[in-house]
Amino acid sequence: MAAAQAEGLAFRGAPAEPPAGPDPATALAGLIRDVPDYPEPGVVFKDITPLLADATAFGTAVAALAAGHEGVDKVAGIEARGFILAAPVACRLGVGFVPVRKHGKLPGPTHAQSYELEYGTATVEVHVDAFAPGDRVLLVDDVLATGGTAAATAELIRRCGAEVTALSVLIELGFLGGRANLPGLTVRAVLGL
Repeated sequence: MAAAQAEGLAFRGAPAEPPAGPDPATALAGLIRDVPDYPEPGVVFKDITPLLADATAFGTAVAALAAGHEGVDKVAGIEARGFILAAPVACRLGVGFVPVRKHGKLPGPTHAQSYELEYGTATVEVHVDAFAPGDRVLLVDDVLATGGTAAATAELIRRCGAEVTALSVLIELGFLGGRANLPGLTVRAVLGL
């Protein structure tokens, strides 16, 4: 929540009736469930499905993720929960959506980037023609943890000749220090947990 307050959430165009409670960030945080030891022992998974199931909260989250990012050409979302958030952010901003997929999920030529995450390694890919040179791209994901996924995705976008304007995430797990692994990248979090 501290990150949300520090960013001074601008809910322009938010739903007509914001979630009940003293402030929208508090209401959103109350809809995120901790699942211990998932997907690996020692990891506490942040389950956003209760938030997604609440239409008002979902709309508020999308508005917060999009706020202040007008002027981009595309929104890129990271598989899989990043898709759920990035696609409506793209619609809200009136721009196209680009899926960044796990290895082997996209047809056609791709750029690939491997990275480490808190419980293993993975590879993400994007179509080589997903972005035009000079495109300004907002990167959206559900959680910023160690920053590996976001750093790999930002590198893919740059390899396409596009510019990453910012990373906008629903949740930042600040204790994992992900921002430190994203030098030069503007990071905005709706919630700090």
